[in-house]
Amino acid sequence: MDQKVQMIGDWIRSEYTITELSEVYNVSRKTIYKWIERYELEGPSALNQRSRAPWSHPNAIAAEVVKGIVDAKLRHQKWGPKKVLAWLQAEEPGNRWPVASTVGELLKRAGLVKSRRKKHRTPPYTEPLHECQRPNQVWSADFKGQFRTADGKLCYPLTITDNQSRYLLLCRGLSHPTLEETRPWFEWVFREYGLPEAIKTDNGSPFASVGLGGLSRLSIWFIKLGIKPERIQPGHPEQNGRHERMHRSLKEATAKPPRGNIQEQQGTFDEFVAEYNLERPHEALGQQAPVSFYYPSCRPYPIKIADVKYSSDVAVRQVRHNGEIKWKGRSIYLSEALAGEPVGLLPKDKNLWEINFSFHPLGVLNDSTGIITPPTNHRGGEVLPMSSV
Repeated sequence: MDQKVQMIGDWIRSEYTITELSEVYNVSRKTIYKWIERYELEGPSALNQRSRAPWSHPNAIAAEVVKGIVDAKLRHQKWGPKKVLAWLQAEEPGNRWPVASTVGELLKRAGLVKSRRKKHRTPPYTEPLHECQRPNQVWSADFKGQFRTADGKLCYPLTITDNQSRYLLLCRGLSHPTLEETRPWFEWVFREYGLPEAIKTDNGSPFASVGLGGLSRLSIWFIKLGIKPERIQPGHPEQNGRHERMHRSLKEATAKPPRGNIQEQQGTFDEFVAEYNLERPHEALGQQAPVSFYYPSCRPYPIKIADVKYSSDVAVRQVRHNGEIKWKGRSIYLSEALAGEPVGLLPKDKNLWEINFSFHPLGVLNDSTGIITPPTNHRGGEVLPMSSV
């Protein structure tokens, strides 16, 4: 600004020509003529720097569209630009909405997007998902990490989802992750939605145990209902990646911060379930909500659970209260979780007997060595010695 004023002063005093002024102040003749013209029309104030922004923005997004995007984000604060856009397109299909990247930029300008530090992750190992071709083929169940509500009491959220549709069947805050608290809620889900073909869990209690076949009292109940208990490998939560991804959204929406007590926390869980199933677009589902894909199982929860039966070529033994069976004059320890249940021994090879509980393989008994080894399709485990007589 000072150089502009000095240049105009030199011109007024006629000390320099326009060409000389151009050389002295290192600007073009055209620019000098422009400043002189502005000075003559408006005075010294005309020399102030003017905005270079265009007078019109033909590609600018309408204010009402921006407001709609911001309002949608405020309503669903845990959603990203893609989900916000998909929800708006479903709610108001007649409007022309910008692309997801533009939505993200608008939300960033409005201060509604929190930058996330990029994490370097090991490429996940995932099992084939061919068994998830339709709803109710495989469900996933787990406890989202426990946390304390504001009154200091622990809350263990039990979650159950359908793998194919991502439908969240249950999110229930329990005070303890025990069989006694867990089983009634599985029973409620089975009565409400029917039975799946398989349930995938981790290796923790009450879903599994360190006993023979990894069976727990809960997984034994699953088997008696005709449900295959599947377990991911220890230390590999990515094998249940779809369920773990839901857990991240659940934690962000309901546990930061935790509510006053477990009753208030359950109300927040219920709100999350309704939004997650009915409104929240899912990228893997073509930005549609899980409710568009899920339907209940055609296998209803039975009024009475049928007894486990075996074919005529299977030797059946009843497991005693101490977890043992009697076999060829010897006591063999299997698992106390199987107490009172019948197991079947099928001849496999010389001195080898395959031990099963219903359709679930427990191991292979070797008569000559007295060792029970894991089934051939087992992914690892310890050899269990047969107990003495």
